[in-house]
Amino acid sequence: MSPNFEAFIARLYVDAAVRRRFLADPLREAAAADLTEEEIAAAVRIDRVGLELAAVTFAQKRRRRRRHGPVMGAALSYWRRLVKRPFSG
Repeated sequence: MSPNFEAFIARLYVDAAVRRRFLADPLREAAAADLTEEEIAAAVRIDRVGLELAAVTFAQKRRRRRRHGPVMGAALSYWRRLVKRPFSG
C-alpha cells in the first residue's frame, strides 16, 4: 500500500469529520484521497465498527497523554494493567 493510503487511513482514525464523510460515502471519500483502485476497494471494505472503536481508543490515549504527559501516561497504563492481573503467589 502507498503512503497516500496509509495517510488516508490515519486521517480516518484521527479526524472525526473525515471519518463521518467516509462512513456516509466511503467510495467518494476514498476516491477523493487520490488512491489507486485497489486501495479504494480496500478502504471501502474496512471494518467500520473497528474503525470507530479504534478512533475512540486513540482519542482517549491522546487525551490521557496530554493530561499526564507521555511518560506518565505510559506509566499509568502499565500500573493499571499490573493491578488488574490476578495474584499468583
